[in-house]
Amino acid sequence: MANASELSSSSPHLPSPGGPLSASGLKLATLGLILCVSLAGNVLFAWLILKERHLRRAPYYLLLDLCLADALRSLACFPFVMLSVRSGAAAWPHGPLSCKVLAFLAVLFCFHAAFLLFCVGVTRYMAIAHHRFYAKRMTGWTCLAMVCMVWTLAMAMAFPPVFDVGTYKFIREEEQCIFEHRYVKANDTLGFMLMLAAVIAATHLVYVKLLFFIHGHRKMKPAQLVPAISQNWTFHGPGATGQAAANWTAGFGRGPTPPTLVGIRQATHSQIKRLLVLEEFKMEKRICKMFYMITLLFLLLWSPYIVACYLRVFIKASTIPQVYLTASVWMTFAQAGVNPILCFIFNKELRVCFRAHFPCCQSIQSTQGTLLCDLKSFGM
Repeated sequence: MANASELSSSSPHLPSPGGPLSASGLKLATLGLILCVSLAGNVLFAWLILKERHLRRAPYYLLLDLCLADALRSLACFPFVMLSVRSGAAAWPHGPLSCKVLAFLAVLFCFHAAFLLFCVGVTRYMAIAHHRFYAKRMTGWTCLAMVCMVWTLAMAMAFPPVFDVGTYKFIREEEQCIFEHRYVKANDTLGFMLMLAAVIAATHLVYVKLLFFIHGHRKMKPAQLVPAISQNWTFHGPGATGQAAANWTAGFGRGPTPPTLVGIRQATHSQIKRLLVLEEFKMEKRICKMFYMITLLFLLLWSPYIVACYLRVFIKASTIPQVYLTASVWMTFAQAGVNPILCFIFNKELRVCFRAHFPCCQSIQSTQGTLLCDLKSFGM
């Protein structure tokens, strides 16, 4: 998204088109690694979600959309950035139309991730604070409608700059086609960045509210004893137990018929399922933790680049160090490849599915554990 300031490519402090081979080689190596990790990881987790039946649930549907979007972003945008780095050209050599398409896709995928993470945060809050409503309403069709809404909002943000002359262009300092951010009085680009910042801030506010809700409901409340009603020693009412009804059935005592033996009712399948509510709550918290780590890393990786964009918007003729700008751009690229790693670390279900389909990884881990035990037994 954000980009070029009033600086021109002919400024003396900018690197020449044929920059050092070591810097270009490092950029190509890191971007190639990000591309491979993003494609392999996102496609793998998308395949696991589609293959495993028990993963076909609302949070994993949204995760599937996020993985596919990151894979498409890596496949559509990163190879052209690598070509730009390799050529070292001061201008885009493939025509203005292709540059505008690539810039549109880059902005589209960025806002898609931001809007989707906000919707995920809202659904995580509903899953924990209003679990019955969430379990009843959050179906596959609801997820599909939410995904369509997210893509529509992202399209609404990325499409208008297509008609603005010079908004989508090749930024030599960033070596990519992207949205050009100019001084606030020269172009109306402030609202574009404010929308992204507002969505990210709103997402974290939802998680903060969820954290306060969990903390508030962890406190144990004192039990409130309700006295039972007695008529001729036959206790009934909210505080009565099933023993009074058993005594009346056996012929002891007189008075009105006591309530049904609710305490002796046999457990049905639905009641047995209700006993798993605590496990379901723990599972929802684990999924919430995974998505929050994805959201937090999205903020951390995009923050340096957003800061650079705001500097260009508010400070006329601002000079941003080339090292900082390149590092911030490459951090935004890395965001497309870190999500599968976070999913593997913070999601037990995905790890179990991965090991089930790739037992060689599990055998390697068991072999390492055996070697470690042997070393400990020998005192090493």
